[in-house]
Amino acid sequence: MAFSTTPDWFHLSDDDDVVWESRPHPITMGLGLPVGIAFALVGFVLAGWTASDGVGLLTVAGLFVGIAGTALAGARYLVWTNTRYVITTSELYKKYGVVSRDVTQFRLDRVQNTSLSQSVTGRALGYGDLTVYTAGSGEPELTFERVSNPERASQLLSDQLENTTTDESVV
Repeated sequence: MAFSTTPDWFHLSDDDDVVWESRPHPITMGLGLPVGIAFALVGFVLAGWTASDGVGLLTVAGLFVGIAGTALAGARYLVWTNTRYVITTSELYKKYGVVSRDVTQFRLDRVQNTSLSQSVTGRALGYGDLTVYTAGSGEPELTFERVSNPERASQLLSDQLENTTTDESVV
């Protein structure tokens, strides 16, 4: 999925192109999404069912449970939808945050090593972690967590790193 317009957190120069853009696999929303939806449904059904006899304790409790479930499901969805990963021809980006925003960005020419890891569940469901290490740092600089189709993301990143190395050796 490519950006239709460049978001304000993303800086694309004239000679830079988006190679890959994604967000975490939907599994990242965890049990919070289905549990929130279930609570919302149960709560609102209970409130609607008991409201026919007048507003009582069960109606208020149902509304409270419904609103809490909606808030839980909405929060999980917002966190998921506001996390983005981008690989361009010259840089990497990771953006997350709903109220505040954190953006990690660095040039591909700083990348020293990458690794791809998938759990058994991740392999079965098609997600994994793509970790990037930069020169001068033994710790991971950036991790694209639970990314869908991580083999493709890893291959596209490797291709860009190879192009970056080739471009530097030509200069």
